[in-house]
Amino acid sequence: MHDDPWEHGHYGEIDEIVFGSIADDGFPINPDWLRLTSVGIDIGSSTSHLMFSKLVMRRRSTEMSSEFEVVFREIVYKSPILLTPYSDPDTIDTETLGNFVTTSYAEAELEPDDIDTGAVICTGEAVRKHNSEAIIRMLAAAGGRFVCATAGPNLEGILGAHGSGAAARSLKIRAGMNVDMGGGTSKIAIVKDGKVAETMAINVGARLIAWDSDNIVERIEEAGRVVAENVGVTVKIGQKIEDDDKAKVAEKLADILFEALARESYSPLTSDLVISGPLEIKDPLDEIGFSGGVAEYVYDYDTEDYGDMGPLLGAAVRSRLPKLGVPLAGSSERIRATVIGASQYTVQVSSSTVFVSNSELLPHLDLQVVPGYLPDDPNDLTREAVEQALAESFERLDIARQEIAKPIAIALLGPVIPTYDSIKAICDGIATALEPMKEFPWTIVLSADVAGLVGSMLKNEHKVEQDVIVVDGINVGEFNFIDLGEQLESVEAIPVVVKSLVFEG
Repeated sequence: MHDDPWEHGHYGEIDEIVFGSIADDGFPINPDWLRLTSVGIDIGSSTSHLMFSKLVMRRRSTEMSSEFEVVFREIVYKSPILLTPYSDPDTIDTETLGNFVTTSYAEAELEPDDIDTGAVICTGEAVRKHNSEAIIRMLAAAGGRFVCATAGPNLEGILGAHGSGAAARSLKIRAGMNVDMGGGTSKIAIVKDGKVAETMAINVGARLIAWDSDNIVERIEEAGRVVAENVGVTVKIGQKIEDDDKAKVAEKLADILFEALARESYSPLTSDLVISGPLEIKDPLDEIGFSGGVAEYVYDYDTEDYGDMGPLLGAAVRSRLPKLGVPLAGSSERIRATVIGASQYTVQVSSSTVFVSNSELLPHLDLQVVPGYLPDDPNDLTREAVEQALAESFERLDIARQEIAKPIAIALLGPVIPTYDSIKAICDGIATALEPMKEFPWTIVLSADVAGLVGSMLKNEHKVEQDVIVVDGINVGEFNFIDLGEQLESVEAIPVVVKSLVFEG
């Protein structure tokens, strides 16, 4: 057991030599090691806060790979929790939020230039506010050298599962569930083998209806109105809400959530409130844990009333847990779980075998990923197989190659033997698939460690006129977007953030 704040890797005596100096300027310069300062900023429908972390990454050289993996994480600053400010029901207060972030940087004694990577995420009902995208992108641009802007409940569910410790705990059990409950939405994640296997999101949250100290309703989200009507409660802005009516809505929200947690059939009301899902994995669960602001009430750590259904909803969830028949796990982080995920789990670093024909292209942001799946047997890799994999992916995502209006990233996922014939098959297939894309750089993501070979052949043998960026060692999938940062001089690798962009105006 460790009694310090680190997440530990085990690499023998090297731990004492390298990790002992992470927080000072004496960190050794070594192409196999990388230190990054990361920020996570979470703009939620109920609360907003941020966190700074130090990350140590190590090249996986013992596995004959040039990929980097995070081996140590340290939180160096946690901001206070701010109730997300609104200038009106549909508009986030930009000035107040910006001042809060600026003050937090000052308290942490950090400047934007000190930040290597991270994410600004917009979660829950805050995503739907009409100025949310502009605010998130503004904060991302001002936040550091490479801080991405992202939004979306499924990504939030993944980050919450990691930040709460649920994903790490799943290494020791068959499967677990994490429920990240916020002001506007709840995100449910199935965790197995240290990873998030599946997520879903549903409109169940504490601030779907909110009121002032006199119980006068100040805020009603559409989902809150629908649930209130279902239980015979009428809520209107400027009118008083009775305690009994608050309880009725909170109890119904808990019923709806537990329908989702049971992974069985849904009532029509629950179906209407599902944002993404349902969960398809039906494996028996060894534990269930909670994160997000409402989790403070589920675990009975907080009793304060912030003018919303948090205390009532938390108590209603807690009372229903015995019927679910799944043991309740502790949660190392609750309200801060998502921001920990944003600060510590968003960044990946490519291998050092990247190919960049024009460094001025970086950073290269908001690229939709078009993933093609290569044959499971690398001996079956042919030009035709690559062409077919990409053609199926473009069709699956409804993308017409002749009509692409902005840069994208194609991903070829699967094993590759680094022979001339295999690399040529990949390049031939890519050249055919991307030939209509003459206006934009070609960005290619590979799961196999052959980025440099592919990029070199595309430019030198195929004489591709477009600029070419090829990275490998990055995990991507369906419905992802990626941001590519500037090349890290010490290791010649590229920081990459894989994300989802779901802004609604």
